[in-house]
Amino acid sequence: MDRLKIPVDEYTSPAPLTVERSATVPRVRAIMREHGVRHVPVVEGRHAVGIISDRDLRVLDRVEGADAVTAGDVMTKDPFTVESGTSLEEVVLAMSRQKVGSAVVCDHGDIVGIFTSTDALNALVEVLRGQVPD
Repeated sequence: MDRLKIPVDEYTSPAPLTVERSATVPRVRAIMREHGVRHVPVVEGRHAVGIISDRDLRVLDRVEGADAVTAGDVMTKDPFTVESGTSLEEVVLAMSRQKVGSAVVCDHGDIVGIFTSTDALNALVEVLRGQVPD
């Protein structure tokens, strides 16, 4: 397979954990901690309307009353999304240019996975070692 034509799906974490806008910050933190993830899409149905990163939550560490804050209050609206099947090269380049740490991977608007900067580094290691998926 041509290295530049690898679909992002090859390195995407499938079926990411998601939260609704109404989820509280303590609930979002618990989900992230329990599952060892750093990004959680905020959804309405199966559509991403925002994303929360561990960095977003760290900002609230010193804020009094942060336990009452909801995902909808802290999320970054309109997360970077890509269509399933988009080339890895295109996604990584866009993430770099936009300075974002994740891409929500969708299939006709429905979330099917999440691709993070850690996934990009794992892909880079495999490419450098010549272990590209067929």
